[in-house]
Amino acid sequence: MVETIKRKISDSPAARWTVLCLVSFTMLTGYVITDVMAPLKTMLEQQLGWDSSDYGIFTSGYGLFNIFLLMLVFGGMILDKKGARFTGVLSVGVMIAGTLLKYWAVSTDFAGSVSTLNILGWHVFSIKTQVLYATLGFAVFGVGIEMIGITANKVVVKWFTGRSLALALGLNVAAGRIGTAIALSGAYPYAKLMGDNPGSPLLLCLGLLVIGLLAFLVFNIMDVRLDRQTRAGDAADLEAGKPREADEEFKPSDIFVIARIKAFWYITILCVLFYSAVFPFLKFASELMIQKFHISTDYAGLIPSLLPFGNILLTPLFGSIYDRKGRGATIMLIGAALLVVVHLLFSIPMLTASWVAIALILLLGAAFSLVPSAMWPSVPKIIPYNMLGTAYSMIFWIQNWGLAGVPLLIGWVLDRYCITGQTVIDGVPSTQFDYTLPMLIFTVFGVLSILFAFLLKREDKKKGYGLEQPNIVKADKE
Repeated sequence: MVETIKRKISDSPAARWTVLCLVSFTMLTGYVITDVMAPLKTMLEQQLGWDSSDYGIFTSGYGLFNIFLLMLVFGGMILDKKGARFTGVLSVGVMIAGTLLKYWAVSTDFAGSVSTLNILGWHVFSIKTQVLYATLGFAVFGVGIEMIGITANKVVVKWFTGRSLALALGLNVAAGRIGTAIALSGAYPYAKLMGDNPGSPLLLCLGLLVIGLLAFLVFNIMDVRLDRQTRAGDAADLEAGKPREADEEFKPSDIFVIARIKAFWYITILCVLFYSAVFPFLKFASELMIQKFHISTDYAGLIPSLLPFGNILLTPLFGSIYDRKGRGATIMLIGAALLVVVHLLFSIPMLTASWVAIALILLLGAAFSLVPSAMWPSVPKIIPYNMLGTAYSMIFWIQNWGLAGVPLLIGWVLDRYCITGQTVIDGVPSTQFDYTLPMLIFTVFGVLSILFAFLLKREDKKKGYGLEQPNIVKADKE
């Protein structure tokens, strides 16, 4: 009888993988919206009169509230206190609200209106009203998508610890990359189909996000069952006189415990540097394909979309290798080195053949599979489970500084130093840019990533976190 009670739903491979599919699908629907405007930079400039600085401000808005209002850190604390079910539903609701605001902004004619901020009579800044509201919408959405990211990670750790954890986290990451691929490859053709309307893909994605919410609610039902079985198993242990190690309650002071762990900072800084050289790059990649490699606007988004499609296969593969063979810190080091090679080659002016762009995107996809496949499963080896949501949120919060600041930097650099004249794109006069300097900036991020990957590997050797050890505790019969 006791054995029957102690048999949990998470012991069933079918149930575990179903949970992964449900939660990862919800995250996928969010990532479609995250990158749906990336292929539309040129259309935003042509149809709405934006420039590169406007686009950089809008893209940087993603992390605005997460960074300056500490919403991500609060989200992690909510996750550790209230649990994944509550936090997941809350995060999807926030994403829906942000997407609605962003859609309204890009679909409304503000007739050239400009909003200004004055403090005590001093002019601080001016911004196009449309850009302001679109940025605020993206900022609200950014709170939700980052919350669902840390929630999904903690769900996977809960259901897969001691089993194929890195593979499961890798598949979860791959689901997000599928969302990115859908956005990069489909947003521009759909906007063209709808009459050069940059807001139309957002409305379509909003419907997809509602389906993602329904999927998460199905997960909630399964997770409630797991918690009930866990409590029943604990009661059976107490009845049989077996001691049970109780989980400690999360306390706000645990933030300082996390902050004292040196390996946490190495993996966090590696994360922000590495992701700052990938996601902001994707925001400008479609225009890079048009401007440097002379790819048609109809197909410019397809080449960057090869990166997430590569992740779909490679991230789970490398995660499975980490599960069975270990070498997590080494995998991160190799991925950082590949990042440097890719961006350095992108910066060389004479490399303009389309096959070069395709090859480099595929190589970047390999780098972007290596590092996340080892990074996210390594965090639970460093941080106790009851602090894991807060730890992930702190990593994501610091990462958001890069995701917000780097697009702003690249947009400013393009407008200030990289304009080389005028060109015609789809029959419309457009600004011609030289992307050499931005690609060198991304290269520097890659070099610094190598440094912190090396420091992390050295710290693991000193402290014995087990980053180089396999994740599977016992043979998995699934």
